[in-house]
Amino acid sequence: MLSRRQLLLATTMGTAPRANKMTAKERVDRALKGQDVDRPPFTFWHHFRLEAFPGERHAARTLEFHRRYRTDLVKVMSDYPYPKGAGGLRGLKVEANPFPEQVRALEIIRDGLGGSAYFIETIFNPYNQAGKIASKQEVERLRQESPRELLDALEAIAKSEANHARRALEIGAAGIFLAIDNHPQLTPEEYAKFSEPFDRLVLEAAREAKLNVIHLHGERIYIDRFYAGWPAAVLNYEAHLTKIPLAEARRNYAGVLMGGIDEVNFRKLTEAELGEQWHAAQRAAGARFILAPGCSVPDQSTEEELSRLPRLLGA
Repeated sequence: MLSRRQLLLATTMGTAPRANKMTAKERVDRALKGQDVDRPPFTFWHHFRLEAFPGERHAARTLEFHRRYRTDLVKVMSDYPYPKGAGGLRGLKVEANPFPEQVRALEIIRDGLGGSAYFIETIFNPYNQAGKIASKQEVERLRQESPRELLDALEAIAKSEANHARRALEIGAAGIFLAIDNHPQLTPEEYAKFSEPFDRLVLEAAREAKLNVIHLHGERIYIDRFYAGWPAAVLNYEAHLTKIPLAEARRNYAGVLMGGIDEVNFRKLTEAELGEQWHAAQRAAGARFILAPGCSVPDQSTEEELSRLPRLLGA
């Protein structure tokens, strides 16, 4: 039953919302195929800051968030650190299970969802992980002074993350959300040498998944490199921050675009403003579209602020 508030809001935007008739998985499946939906599938997320706690607590918080805000797609955050060796990046070995607590969380999330919605696993790309294992300054120093040492470390991280990606799919994840965050530090040519081969290695491990997402993080991105040739069905980037309109991306990209919501100003957006962003994004993206922010919304967002988007959608 649609509320009077929703009906009034929809009238002011020129469209009337329809009662939900599809399941979360049906919406996502139809968006992947470019078919009509009762409303666009949507998702959003933020960091729970639970990396110091067991996977059970991370899973419980993830499921609580999904149930409270009725997301159509569960984007599982992954904040557990990559295992550090005594030598930092030097001598890193390939890890069979680099994120055991995250694996436990994924198992609990799968069981908690009971097949009612798809979940995807977040993986931060190897170049980003290298900066967390050492520091961005140390990665830059190695890139300049000892590139072979850095490439060896990146390969070990990538192979470890590929193992994690395969494990996530075995558990039941519908795909991985590969967050690529290194464009501010690298030129396009440097990206091609120091990041792209390892990003591809991780995604290749999940090639058979139906719902892989490439997330391009930050204000400076090389979006043209990602329009074709990657084993991912969905592209997500920060349209409001980069000033690259979804309409421009759609002219070059045939897959599913995920975005439309301004994550930077999320806390200040009214339902009417969220509605305007939703409809503008849907017009630009067309049928292959998942409504979402371009990145995580602020961790400090209140329950009321987080409730506006699902309430607007009638979720």
